[in-house]
Amino acid sequence: MNFAKKIIAAALTLLTSITTSAVFAKPLETTIMKRLPVEVTDTGGTLIFSDSPEYVTRNGILYTDVVSGEARILFYHLNNSGVKKKFAVVVENVAGTENTIEITRGGFATPNDNFLLVGKETQLMYMKKNFHDKIKLAKNEFKLFQSKMDNIVVNPGHLVYGVYDFNTTGLVRVYVLMYPERADPLKFLKYAEILPKDENKLRGTFKNMNRNISLKHDYDSSRDGIGYILICDSVTDFFKRGIDATDGSEVVNFGNYGINYILNFNMKSKTKFCLTPLGGTYAGAVRFYHGKNSGTILTPQGKIYFGDKIFPETESMRKAREEGISLWTNHTESSELGSFSGRITFEYSPPGASNLPVNIVLIPDN
Repeated sequence: MNFAKKIIAAALTLLTSITTSAVFAKPLETTIMKRLPVEVTDTGGTLIFSDSPEYVTRNGILYTDVVSGEARILFYHLNNSGVKKKFAVVVENVAGTENTIEITRGGFATPNDNFLLVGKETQLMYMKKNFHDKIKLAKNEFKLFQSKMDNIVVNPGHLVYGVYDFNTTGLVRVYVLMYPERADPLKFLKYAEILPKDENKLRGTFKNMNRNISLKHDYDSSRDGIGYILICDSVTDFFKRGIDATDGSEVVNFGNYGINYILNFNMKSKTKFCLTPLGGTYAGAVRFYHGKNSGTILTPQGKIYFGDKIFPETESMRKAREEGISLWTNHTESSELGSFSGRITFEYSPPGASNLPVNIVLIPDN
Protein backbone atom coordinates (compact mmCIF):
# COMPACT_ATOMS: atom_id res chain seq x y z
CA MET A 1 0.00 0.00 0.00
CA ASN A 2 1.52 3.34 -1.07
CA PHE A 3 1.69 6.49 1.09
CA ALA A 4 -1.43 8.11 -0.38
CA LYS A 5 -3.54 4.99 0.16
CA LYS A 6 -2.37 4.77 3.76
CA ILE A 7 -3.43 8.36 4.30
CA ILE A 8 -6.84 7.86 2.69
CA ALA A 9 -7.42 4.73 4.77
CA ALA A 10 -6.74 6.74 7.92
CA ALA A 11 -9.04 9.52 6.71
CA LEU A 12 -11.84 7.04 6.03
CA THR A 13 -11.42 5.55 9.50
CA LEU A 14 -11.68 9.01 11.03
CA LEU A 15 -14.71 9.92 8.94
CA THR A 16 -16.44 6.69 9.93
CA SER A 17 -16.02 7.62 13.58
CA ILE A 18 -17.35 11.11 12.89
CA THR A 19 -20.66 9.72 11.58
CA THR A 20 -21.54 8.55 15.07
CA SER A 21 -21.78 12.20 16.18
CA ALA A 22 -24.75 14.50 15.71
CA VAL A 23 -23.00 16.30 12.83
CA PHE A 24 -24.45 13.97 10.17
CA ALA A 25 -28.08 12.89 9.96
CA LYS A 26 -27.22 9.69 8.06
CA PRO A 27 -24.18 7.40 7.66
CA LEU A 28 -21.35 8.85 5.61
CA GLU A 29 -20.92 7.35 2.15
CA THR A 30 -17.58 7.92 0.44
CA THR A 31 -16.12 7.53 -3.04
CA ILE A 32 -12.42 7.89 -3.74
CA MET A 33 -11.50 10.27 -6.57
CA LYS A 34 -8.13 10.40 -8.31
CA ARG A 35 -6.39 13.55 -9.47
CA LEU A 36 -5.93 13.51 -13.22
CA PRO A 37 -2.45 14.32 -14.61
CA VAL A 38 -2.30 17.65 -16.45
CA GLU A 39 0.02 19.84 -18.48
CA VAL A 40 0.23 23.52 -17.48
CA THR A 41 1.48 26.57 -19.39
CA ASP A 42 1.14 30.28 -18.54
CA THR A 43 0.56 32.70 -21.42
CA GLY A 44 -0.94 36.09 -22.20
CA GLY A 45 -0.35 39.67 -21.20
CA THR A 46 0.02 41.56 -17.93
CA LEU A 47 -2.27 41.51 -14.89
CA ILE A 48 -2.59 44.67 -12.80
CA PHE A 49 -3.98 43.53 -9.44
CA SER A 50 -5.17 46.00 -6.78
CA ASP A 51 -6.39 44.51 -3.48
CA SER A 52 -4.19 46.12 -0.84
CA PRO A 53 -5.12 47.91 1.26
CA GLU A 54 -8.30 45.88 0.99
CA TYR A 55 -10.06 47.86 3.72
CA VAL A 56 -9.37 51.44 2.66
CA THR A 57 -9.52 54.08 5.40
CA ARG A 58 -8.23 57.19 3.59
CA ASN A 59 -8.06 58.76 0.14
CA GLY A 60 -5.18 57.99 -2.16
CA ILE A 61 -3.69 55.84 -4.91
CA LEU A 62 -4.28 52.17 -4.15
CA TYR A 63 -2.02 50.84 -6.91
CA THR A 64 -0.31 52.07 -10.07
CA ASP A 65 1.94 50.70 -12.80
CA VAL A 66 2.70 51.03 -16.50
CA VAL A 67 1.51 48.48 -19.08
CA SER A 68 1.56 48.09 -22.85
CA GLY A 69 -0.22 45.69 -25.16
CA GLU A 70 -2.50 42.97 -23.78
CA ALA A 71 -3.48 43.53 -20.15
CA ARG A 72 -6.07 42.91 -17.45
CA ILE A 73 -6.95 44.97 -14.40
CA LEU A 74 -8.65 43.62 -11.28
CA PHE A 75 -9.50 45.91 -8.36
CA TYR A 76 -11.11 44.77 -5.10
CA HIS A 77 -11.48 47.25 -2.22
CA LEU A 78 -13.84 48.07 0.61
CA ASN A 79 -14.71 51.58 1.77
CA ASN A 80 -13.67 51.47 5.42
CA SER A 81 -13.45 55.24 5.89
CA GLY A 82 -16.79 55.72 7.63
CA VAL A 83 -18.05 58.20 5.01
CA LYS A 84 -19.18 58.00 1.39
CA LYS A 85 -16.39 57.75 -1.18
CA LYS A 86 -15.76 57.11 -4.85
CA PHE A 87 -13.41 54.65 -6.53
CA ALA A 88 -12.06 54.92 -10.05
CA VAL A 89 -9.45 53.68 -12.47
CA VAL A 90 -7.60 56.45 -14.31
CA VAL A 91 -5.30 55.93 -17.32
CA GLU A 92 -2.45 58.23 -18.38
CA ASN A 93 -0.89 58.16 -21.83
CA VAL A 94 2.88 57.94 -21.34
CA ALA A 95 3.64 56.66 -24.86
CA GLY A 96 4.83 60.03 -26.19
CA THR A 97 2.33 59.82 -29.07
CA GLU A 98 -1.41 59.28 -29.46
CA ASN A 99 -2.59 56.08 -27.83
CA THR A 100 -5.68 53.86 -28.01
CA ILE A 101 -7.04 51.54 -25.32
CA GLU A 102 -9.47 48.90 -26.53
CA ILE A 103 -11.47 47.27 -23.71
CA THR A 104 -12.52 43.80 -24.86
CA ARG A 105 -14.49 42.50 -21.87
CA GLY A 106 -15.33 43.57 -18.35
CA GLY A 107 -17.42 43.28 -15.22
CA PHE A 108 -18.13 45.86 -12.51
CA ALA A 109 -21.05 45.10 -10.19
CA THR A 110 -22.85 47.73 -8.13
CA PRO A 111 -21.01 48.14 -4.80
CA ASN A 112 -22.73 46.36 -1.92
CA ASP A 113 -22.12 45.04 1.57
CA ASN A 114 -23.10 41.54 0.37
CA PHE A 115 -19.59 40.59 -0.74
CA LEU A 116 -20.52 37.22 -2.26
CA LEU A 117 -23.24 38.85 -4.36
CA VAL A 118 -20.81 41.50 -5.64
CA GLY A 119 -18.25 38.81 -6.42
CA LYS A 120 -20.70 36.64 -8.33
CA GLU A 121 -22.29 39.50 -10.30
CA THR A 122 -18.92 40.93 -11.35
CA GLN A 123 -17.66 37.56 -12.52
CA LEU A 124 -20.90 36.80 -14.38
CA MET A 125 -20.65 40.11 -16.23
CA TYR A 126 -17.02 39.41 -17.10
CA MET A 127 -17.62 35.84 -18.25
CA LYS A 128 -20.47 36.84 -20.58
CA LYS A 129 -17.90 38.59 -22.86
CA ASN A 130 -20.42 41.10 -24.22
CA PHE A 131 -18.52 44.29 -23.36
CA HIS A 132 -16.53 46.53 -25.72
CA ASP A 133 -15.24 50.09 -25.48
CA LYS A 134 -12.43 52.31 -26.79
CA ILE A 135 -10.50 55.15 -25.20
CA LYS A 136 -8.55 57.63 -27.34
CA LEU A 137 -5.69 59.35 -25.51
CA ALA A 138 -3.71 62.32 -26.74
CA LYS A 139 -0.08 62.69 -25.69
CA ASN A 140 0.16 62.99 -21.88
CA GLU A 141 -3.65 62.91 -21.52
CA PHE A 142 -5.48 61.50 -18.45
CA LYS A 143 -8.94 59.90 -18.65
CA LEU A 144 -11.26 57.76 -16.59
CA PHE A 145 -11.09 54.12 -17.64
CA GLN A 146 -14.89 54.09 -17.49
CA SER A 147 -16.81 57.37 -17.23
CA LYS A 148 -19.56 55.76 -15.11
CA MET A 149 -17.07 55.18 -12.28
CA ASP A 150 -17.30 58.82 -11.21
CA ASN A 151 -21.09 58.50 -10.91
CA ILE A 152 -21.01 55.66 -8.38
CA VAL A 153 -21.04 56.65 -4.71
CA VAL A 154 -19.71 53.92 -2.42
CA ASN A 155 -21.23 53.75 1.05
CA PRO A 156 -19.16 52.83 4.10
CA GLY A 157 -18.75 49.05 4.39
CA HIS A 158 -19.49 48.46 0.71
CA LEU A 159 -17.25 46.48 -1.63
CA VAL A 160 -15.97 47.68 -5.01
CA TYR A 161 -14.94 44.88 -7.39
CA GLY A 162 -14.19 45.07 -11.10
CA VAL A 163 -12.18 43.25 -13.74
CA TYR A 164 -11.46 44.29 -17.34
CA ASP A 165 -9.38 42.99 -20.25
CA PHE A 166 -7.88 45.58 -22.59
CA ASN A 167 -5.22 46.25 -25.22
CA THR A 168 -3.13 49.39 -25.70
CA THR A 169 -1.18 50.64 -28.69
CA GLY A 170 1.50 52.14 -26.43
CA LEU A 171 2.58 52.64 -22.83
CA VAL A 172 -0.21 53.52 -20.40
CA ARG A 173 0.04 54.21 -16.68
CA VAL A 174 -2.91 52.83 -14.72
CA TYR A 175 -4.05 54.26 -11.36
CA VAL A 176 -6.63 52.84 -8.93
CA LEU A 177 -8.01 55.55 -6.62
CA MET A 178 -10.28 56.15 -3.66
CA TYR A 179 -11.22 59.83 -3.47
CA PRO A 180 -13.73 62.20 -1.82
CA GLU A 181 -17.34 61.99 -2.96
CA ARG A 182 -17.38 65.51 -4.45
CA ALA A 183 -13.83 65.59 -5.87
CA ASP A 184 -12.82 65.52 -9.54
CA PRO A 185 -10.74 62.32 -9.86
CA LEU A 186 -8.36 63.77 -12.46
CA LYS A 187 -7.66 66.83 -10.30
CA PHE A 188 -7.40 64.70 -7.16
CA LEU A 189 -4.76 62.52 -8.82
CA LYS A 190 -2.38 65.48 -9.15
CA TYR A 191 -1.81 65.61 -5.39
CA ALA A 192 -2.79 62.08 -4.30
CA GLU A 193 -0.26 59.91 -2.50
CA ILE A 194 0.29 56.17 -2.87
CA LEU A 195 -1.18 54.37 0.11
CA PRO A 196 0.89 51.67 1.86
CA LYS A 197 -0.23 48.09 1.37
CA ASP A 198 -1.74 46.14 4.25
CA GLU A 199 -0.33 43.00 5.87
CA ASN A 200 -1.76 40.74 3.14
CA LYS A 201 0.18 42.57 0.39
CA LEU A 202 -2.30 41.53 -2.30
CA ARG A 203 -1.36 43.92 -5.07
CA GLY A 204 1.13 43.84 -7.88
CA THR A 205 1.92 43.34 -11.54
CA PHE A 206 2.00 39.78 -12.87
CA LYS A 207 3.21 38.53 -16.25
CA ASN A 208 1.42 35.80 -18.25
CA MET A 209 -2.10 36.41 -16.98
CA ASN A 210 -3.68 33.21 -18.37
CA ARG A 211 -3.08 29.63 -17.22
CA ASN A 212 -3.75 26.82 -19.69
CA ILE A 213 -4.42 23.40 -18.14
CA SER A 214 -4.95 20.32 -20.33
CA LEU A 215 -5.28 16.63 -19.46
CA LYS A 216 -2.19 14.63 -20.38
CA HIS A 217 -4.45 11.95 -21.85
CA ASP A 218 -8.07 11.68 -22.95
CA TYR A 219 -10.44 11.02 -20.09
CA ASP A 220 -11.52 7.36 -20.14
CA SER A 221 -14.21 6.67 -17.55
CA SER A 222 -13.54 2.91 -17.50
CA ARG A 223 -9.88 3.55 -16.70
CA ASP A 224 -10.00 6.82 -14.72
CA GLY A 225 -13.23 6.45 -12.74
CA ILE A 226 -14.21 9.66 -10.96
CA GLY A 227 -11.35 12.09 -11.55
CA TYR A 228 -10.63 15.69 -10.68
CA ILE A 229 -8.24 18.55 -11.19
CA LEU A 230 -7.39 20.84 -8.30
CA ILE A 231 -7.26 24.61 -8.72
CA CYS A 232 -5.65 27.22 -6.43
CA ASP A 233 -4.29 25.00 -3.66
CA SER A 234 -0.76 26.55 -3.85
CA VAL A 235 0.80 23.04 -3.89
CA THR A 236 -0.24 21.36 -7.13
CA ASP A 237 -1.41 24.66 -8.65
CA PHE A 238 1.15 27.27 -7.68
CA PHE A 239 0.38 30.92 -7.02
CA LYS A 240 1.78 33.56 -9.35
CA ARG A 241 4.67 35.76 -8.30
CA GLY A 242 5.05 39.35 -9.40
CA ILE A 243 6.31 42.80 -8.44
CA ASP A 244 4.67 45.59 -6.46
CA ALA A 245 5.58 48.47 -8.77
CA THR A 246 5.10 51.05 -6.00
CA ASP A 247 8.12 49.80 -4.02
CA GLY A 248 9.79 47.12 -6.18
CA SER A 249 9.13 44.27 -3.74
CA GLU A 250 8.30 40.72 -4.82
CA VAL A 251 4.70 39.71 -4.11
CA VAL A 252 2.59 36.54 -4.33
CA ASN A 253 -0.95 36.46 -5.69
CA PHE A 254 -2.43 34.22 -2.98
CA GLY A 255 -5.51 32.80 -4.69
CA ASN A 256 -4.43 33.69 -8.27
CA TYR A 257 -7.15 36.34 -8.43
CA GLY A 258 -7.33 37.86 -11.90
CA ILE A 259 -5.70 34.81 -13.50
CA ASN A 260 -7.88 33.22 -16.19
CA TYR A 261 -7.75 29.43 -16.32
CA ILE A 262 -8.36 27.77 -19.69
CA LEU A 263 -9.29 24.16 -18.86
CA ASN A 264 -9.20 21.73 -21.79
CA PHE A 265 -10.66 18.22 -21.68
CA ASN A 266 -11.03 15.44 -24.24
CA MET A 267 -13.43 12.63 -23.27
CA LYS A 268 -13.88 9.19 -24.82
CA SER A 269 -17.50 9.07 -23.61
CA LYS A 270 -20.14 11.42 -22.23
CA THR A 271 -18.93 12.91 -18.95
CA LYS A 272 -20.57 14.99 -16.23
CA PHE A 273 -18.61 17.95 -14.83
CA CYS A 274 -19.03 19.50 -11.38
CA LEU A 275 -17.33 22.25 -9.41
CA THR A 276 -16.85 21.51 -5.70
CA PRO A 277 -15.55 24.15 -3.26
CA LEU A 278 -13.08 22.92 -0.66
CA GLY A 279 -12.41 26.07 1.35
CA GLY A 280 -15.87 27.28 2.36
CA THR A 281 -18.50 29.68 0.98
CA TYR A 282 -18.22 30.18 -2.76
CA ALA A 283 -20.08 32.13 -5.48
CA GLY A 284 -18.93 32.53 -9.08
CA ALA A 285 -19.41 31.69 -12.74
CA VAL A 286 -17.58 29.80 -15.48
CA ARG A 287 -17.78 29.91 -19.27
CA PHE A 288 -17.82 26.84 -21.51
CA TYR A 289 -16.96 26.23 -25.18
CA HIS A 290 -18.25 23.00 -26.74
CA GLY A 291 -18.14 22.81 -30.52
CA LYS A 292 -20.15 25.75 -31.85
CA ASN A 293 -21.86 26.25 -28.49
CA SER A 294 -20.71 28.49 -25.65
CA GLY A 295 -22.28 30.02 -22.59
CA THR A 296 -21.98 31.02 -18.96
CA ILE A 297 -22.80 28.81 -15.97
CA LEU A 298 -23.44 30.15 -12.48
CA THR A 299 -21.74 28.32 -9.61
CA PRO A 300 -23.99 27.57 -7.89
CA GLN A 301 -27.26 27.95 -9.80
CA GLY A 302 -30.48 28.88 -8.04
CA LYS A 303 -28.86 30.60 -5.05
CA ILE A 304 -26.08 33.12 -4.42
CA TYR A 305 -23.51 30.84 -2.80
CA PHE A 306 -22.77 27.38 -1.49
CA GLY A 307 -19.94 25.64 0.34
CA ASP A 308 -21.00 26.88 3.76
CA LYS A 309 -21.94 23.36 4.87
CA ILE A 310 -18.61 21.75 3.97
CA PHE A 311 -17.22 19.55 6.72
CA PRO A 312 -13.71 20.77 7.61
CA GLU A 313 -10.87 18.89 5.97
CA THR A 314 -8.70 16.86 8.34
CA GLU A 315 -4.91 16.90 8.10
CA SER A 316 -5.00 13.32 6.75
CA MET A 317 -7.50 14.30 4.07
CA ARG A 318 -5.41 17.33 3.07
CA LYS A 319 -2.27 15.22 2.73
CA ALA A 320 -4.15 12.63 0.70
CA ARG A 321 -5.45 15.38 -1.61
CA GLU A 322 -1.93 16.66 -2.14
CA GLU A 323 -0.87 13.10 -2.97
CA GLY A 324 -3.56 12.87 -5.62
CA ILE A 325 -6.51 11.26 -3.85
CA SER A 326 -9.66 13.02 -2.67
CA LEU A 327 -13.04 12.00 -1.27
CA TRP A 328 -16.55 12.52 -2.58
CA THR A 329 -19.07 12.02 0.21
CA ASN A 330 -22.81 12.48 0.54
CA HIS A 331 -21.94 15.79 2.26
CA THR A 332 -19.85 17.11 -0.64
CA GLU A 333 -21.37 20.31 -2.05
CA SER A 334 -21.18 20.59 -5.83
CA SER A 335 -22.48 22.67 -8.71
CA GLU A 336 -23.06 20.89 -12.01
CA LEU A 337 -21.39 22.35 -15.09
CA GLY A 338 -23.13 20.01 -17.54
CA SER A 339 -22.54 16.74 -19.39
CA PHE A 340 -20.36 16.72 -22.51
CA SER A 341 -18.65 14.36 -24.91
CA GLY A 342 -15.63 14.93 -27.16
CA ARG A 343 -13.74 18.16 -26.44
CA ILE A 344 -14.85 20.75 -23.89
CA THR A 345 -13.12 23.93 -22.71
CA PHE A 346 -14.01 25.81 -19.55
CA GLU A 347 -12.83 29.32 -18.71
CA TYR A 348 -12.48 29.80 -14.97
CA SER A 349 -11.15 32.59 -12.76
CA PRO A 350 -11.09 32.64 -8.93
CA PRO A 351 -14.01 34.89 -7.91
CA GLY A 352 -13.51 37.68 -5.40
CA ALA A 353 -14.97 37.13 -1.90
CA SER A 354 -15.01 33.33 -2.37
CA ASN A 355 -12.92 30.67 -0.67
CA LEU A 356 -10.43 28.39 -2.38
CA PRO A 357 -9.32 25.84 -3.54
CA VAL A 358 -11.87 24.12 -5.77
CA ASN A 359 -12.06 20.78 -7.55
CA ILE A 360 -13.29 20.36 -11.11
CA VAL A 361 -14.71 16.83 -10.99
CA LEU A 362 -15.26 14.47 -13.94
CA ILE A 363 -17.90 11.78 -13.40
CA PRO A 364 -18.84 8.97 -15.83
CA ASP A 365 -22.27 9.94 -17.15
CA ASN A 366 -23.62 6.44 -16.55
